[in-house]
Amino acid sequence: MSAGVTVRVPAKVNVQLAVGATRPDGFHDLANVFLAVGLYDEVTVTPADGLRVTCEGPDAAQVPLDRTNLAARAAIALAERYGRTPDVHLHIAKDIPVAGGMAGGSADGAGALLACDALWGTGATRDELLDICAELGSDVPFSLVGGAALGTGRGEKLTALETGGAFHWVFAMAGRGLSTPAVFREFDRLTRGTDVPEPVASGALLDALAAGDPDALAATVSNDLQPAALSLFPELAAALAAGRGAGALAALVSGSGPTTAFLVRDAESAHRTAEALRASGACSAVRTASGPVPGATVL
Repeated sequence: MSAGVTVRVPAKVNVQLAVGATRPDGFHDLANVFLAVGLYDEVTVTPADGLRVTCEGPDAAQVPLDRTNLAARAAIALAERYGRTPDVHLHIAKDIPVAGGMAGGSADGAGALLACDALWGTGATRDELLDICAELGSDVPFSLVGGAALGTGRGEKLTALETGGAFHWVFAMAGRGLSTPAVFREFDRLTRGTDVPEPVASGALLDALAAGDPDALAATVSNDLQPAALSLFPELAAALAAGRGAGALAALVSGSGPTTAFLVRDAESAHRTAEALRASGACSAVRTASGPVPGATVL
């Protein structure tokens, strides 16, 4: 048996997040355009006497180390499917913000799933792994595949998208997290009594991605959860304003937040915008990254 397997998994930014009305099952239909960006968690899986989770890195203290952790749930789900016990030590080296709207937990779930599959030699097909990912959470399938994709349903049904080049981003981390369910509840509260349209991907946005055109993409990015995130965390407005003031082409809340994302023209612009955001005092930390990048990868 192998001594251990390490998988690297990227963060994501939503360049479009269109949210429909609440479904009977409590979820929302989405048109979710994902872009994987070069901030990574690494999940290392080694044989053990039982299931154990450890974590290191920024915000590691906020990561649950019990069976509610998505990495643990992934190991359990794969083990159950193949009739074995999930006797592994899962070690997560975190670099994706925790509860930041960048799918850090989902990345850990996808990473653990791929690592356990490799460690145990289960030979699961890509479709089987994606099925388990969809059971774990709406963003987990994208963490497995990476690149750029349109997620429909609750985000788990993926269609790969063409991109014509790299897009450069600056991410401003907030001083605390935001609960995704809480943001969706606030979305429901804010839209109660209104006619919430069916979520549809923007053709202009998909064209901008395919062309690799940051200016065209900036004109079309959108996030229907942004008003809810700002309602729960009004201080995010200062970070959005600071990024726009620094010359970002577009500024938006990433997913359910509270990380704010700034699309810039190139690496030099990213550096300038990051410096201005650091100086603004409107965020706790700043990172730069570009995408698309591949999904979960065995190192």
